[in-house]
Amino acid sequence: MDNPKTPGEGPKPQPIQPSAPVHRMLPTPELIRQMLEIAKSTSDVIFSPGRAPMAEVNGQLLQLNLPGINVLTSEDTARIAADVIGGNQEFVRKLREEGSCDLSYAVAKLCRFRVNIFTQRGSCAIVMRVIPNTIPDLKALNLPPQLAEIADLRNGIVLVTGPSGSGKSSTLAAIVDSINEHKACHILTIEDPIEFLHPHKRAAIHQRELYSDTPSFAAALRAALRQAPKVILVGEMRDRETIETALEAAETGILVLSTLHTIDAAKTVERIVGAFPLNEQMTIRSRLARMFRFIVAQRLIPKIDGSGRIAAVEILKSTMRTRDYVAKGESDSRSIVDAMRAGDNEGMQTFDMVIEQLIRDGKIDFPTGISYATNPNNLKVQLGDLAEPRLEEPELPTNTAEPDVVTTEK
Repeated sequence: MDNPKTPGEGPKPQPIQPSAPVHRMLPTPELIRQMLEIAKSTSDVIFSPGRAPMAEVNGQLLQLNLPGINVLTSEDTARIAADVIGGNQEFVRKLREEGSCDLSYAVAKLCRFRVNIFTQRGSCAIVMRVIPNTIPDLKALNLPPQLAEIADLRNGIVLVTGPSGSGKSSTLAAIVDSINEHKACHILTIEDPIEFLHPHKRAAIHQRELYSDTPSFAAALRAALRQAPKVILVGEMRDRETIETALEAAETGILVLSTLHTIDAAKTVERIVGAFPLNEQMTIRSRLARMFRFIVAQRLIPKIDGSGRIAAVEILKSTMRTRDYVAKGESDSRSIVDAMRAGDNEGMQTFDMVIEQLIRDGKIDFPTGISYATNPNNLKVQLGDLAEPRLEEPELPTNTAEPDVVTTEK
């Protein structure tokens, strides 16, 4: 007799225990290698049941035609997930109990990946961010030269913000590499997962990975205060405790670098302050105003020639005026955007200032630039001397000839 089932109870997915290997599937490293050979300049590799292996190139998702692989099955993606996890029981637990896990993965002599494996509709999907083996520098990334000043800072907080895939990790890696090359100091990174691998250069650098080396950002930050670093990179300001500990570290004379998923500099300030109760927010504003040095926001915009994307970078620097605005908050007559616009001679710039110049230089087209602007209407006014392209209705061909007649002979 069958055992009775609890109402609503069904079989639980086992995403990291695939059935017998599918003979047509290549080994995971070789599969990834072939994908990157086919799709140059790939930023992300995606495996999803019901679709061919996919690669994101210049912001566009492409399905790749690989020999013998038309559509991935749930067994295929489960096997890829198992290969990537490689028996790490902590990631197996997180995937089973929480539905997703973050980890790093490397293909020998090719590159590293930041990986997120998650369950959906009872099966596994995998997204892998490509991390180049070579650490880029600011010049290679075409970033504003004033960002090189960050490597010379002795203390304070520097935040690099933007949506996922906007290049935050690459920018921070370039800054850390510059410090590593020019300063004899101790650098500590706390990442989820470790992305760029930094060798010891002039500095001594230690990289700690979440869940492998430490249970949380906050715990690693608290421990870091006893590890004598001069520079700490925190992968992300995720919660109130991490933000508070990062402020404390900066106040003790450490340079703290981190990221936030915010759309611009002003929203970054509000996100940090909003993580605290109302009765603490004025104190946090005051502390942040004293300790922030740069807030850098990034957006990647498609180039007009279709050859890739170009970075638009907003820069907020610590000056007497910007510190006052952060400490006391914005109002109708005083905004952080106004302070950045007025501080262009000090190296500050807003997104709309940068986008306007990119449009005038012919690097991005008018409609694309407007769609990425913070204030599209104001930017249109600034670009009023340019003719806005209009989509005209095509003229219908006039045909006065008699229509063709098809006849059949008897």
